[in-house]
Amino acid sequence: MSQNGKHRQISQNITYYALLGLHPSASVIEIRRAYLQLSKQYHPDTTELPPTVATAKFQQINEAYATLSNPERRLSYDVKIGYSRFGVIQAPTDLNHPVRKPYDFSKSMYLDASDRPLSAGEIFALFVLGLTIVGCVLVAIAVAVIRGEPSIPTPLSQPQITHISQIPTSPEIKMIKS
Repeated sequence: MSQNGKHRQISQNITYYALLGLHPSASVIEIRRAYLQLSKQYHPDTTELPPTVATAKFQQINEAYATLSNPERRLSYDVKIGYSRFGVIQAPTDLNHPVRKPYDFSKSMYLDASDRPLSAGEIFALFVLGLTIVGCVLVAIAVAVIRGEPSIPTPLSQPQITHISQIPTSPEIKMIKS
């Protein structure tokens, strides 16, 4: 048997859950934590294991995480290995009509690898940013009110020029005229 064949036979007996050191009922957060810990441990650039062993183990961990982090893949994998999250599956009372619509995984507890809730620090930073923006707008309005400048210049506030002698000139010329 070749090295590849032996490797495939071993990997078929070990479930993805066992590979990550988890029970099949593990939550998404537990799966992510186990993956992060093992990926740091077996990454070919950071481990002291031989590169071929580290690369093979790292690829197995990535494959396990890719399957278990996706709700649809995880469900089909659980069926494949014979694990059911439900104790007893009962037949619907009326087999001719579906009980409900297909399950919408977008409303599930599963998180996409790039999707996560905001941390307390991030929420606080957004709050401070919002306060800063509101404060800047209020300061700009207060300065405009104190200076007596209108916020939006209107055409009526501009002097109407009807003759060339009414064109404003520099302040020194105005002082000479008066």
